[in-house]
Amino acid sequence: MAKLSDVAARAGVSVSAVSRVLSGDPSARLSEATRERVRKAAGEVGYHPNFAGRALKLARTDVLALIVPDVTNSLFAELTRGVEDEAVARGCVMLLARSEDMQPGGSMFDRLLGEGRVDGIVLQPRDDTDPEELAQSVGERAPLVTIHQPIPGASSVVVPDALAARRATEHLIALGHRRIGFAGGLAGSPTARRRAAGHLEALEEAGLEQDPHLVTWRGYREQDGRASTAELLALPEPPTAIVAANVNAAVGVLAQARAQGLAVPDALSVVAIHDAWTAGHTWPPLTCVRMPLYELGRTAVAALAHVIDGGAIEHRSVEDPEPVLIRRESAAAPRG
Repeated sequence: MAKLSDVAARAGVSVSAVSRVLSGDPSARLSEATRERVRKAAGEVGYHPNFAGRALKLARTDVLALIVPDVTNSLFAELTRGVEDEAVARGCVMLLARSEDMQPGGSMFDRLLGEGRVDGIVLQPRDDTDPEELAQSVGERAPLVTIHQPIPGASSVVVPDALAARRATEHLIALGHRRIGFAGGLAGSPTARRRAAGHLEALEEAGLEQDPHLVTWRGYREQDGRASTAELLALPEPPTAIVAANVNAAVGVLAQARAQGLAVPDALSVVAIHDAWTAGHTWPPLTCVRMPLYELGRTAVAALAHVIDGGAIEHRSVEDPEPVLIRRESAAAPRG
């Protein structure tokens, strides 16, 4: 079994430095490059710390929880990978749960917080979550980082939602579309409002009319995309293109267009915010704006570790890499 001295020899540092890095000692004056070298060396020599002893010494479990609205949603795959990679790099284990089973105020949520089962939680609230209620449920029982939706008394991490919507809308404008619908999320959702704002900014900069009837507030599910599309296509002057504020809703946009006999992209172009493996397997494959979800996961864990180590609450935005347009076959120049 590998020892601390083996890791120290491999990394070229003292045993004391290795111990402080692998124990997560926040007072250790070591560069991030040195910390990363120690973690890498530990993996190469197969060193496994005594977590039980460390937990007793530091009153920590080295377990972090990730709670998302739906573990089967393909959008959470990259987020989960980022959270897990950063957790492992910091010597922690990640638990994954869905918010339907872990509602704030529920018994399982209270057990997770109140019994010291985890050191902290990364939470993506559901779109209909009341931020004040969530803040009251968590209180000061455990460090918390929320994704997409800031709440009082907790750190948060967001992605550039407005920029992603701008990129999607600008692509359709560049193709020649002038009447563009927006299938948005719930009106009370911060992400929905940010994405709608980015869409409208792109229209304004292009000198195009901002018709409020072209913006819907149905939600991010497939059935919400269907309902939004039906609403937009029923207008006296329907759009020639739709920006779907979520790739899952975009699947519903395609389904509703097909149900109404509209060919995509010949009669209706579609661009989605977010990208997932499913987007390349729809028909036609969806043009999407890819968001930095992997980096979002890693940043969320880094922010959580900062609070666990005694740092102040902070709000971070993942700016690198920027949202990038992935061109597929669902968007083209308008016909006729």
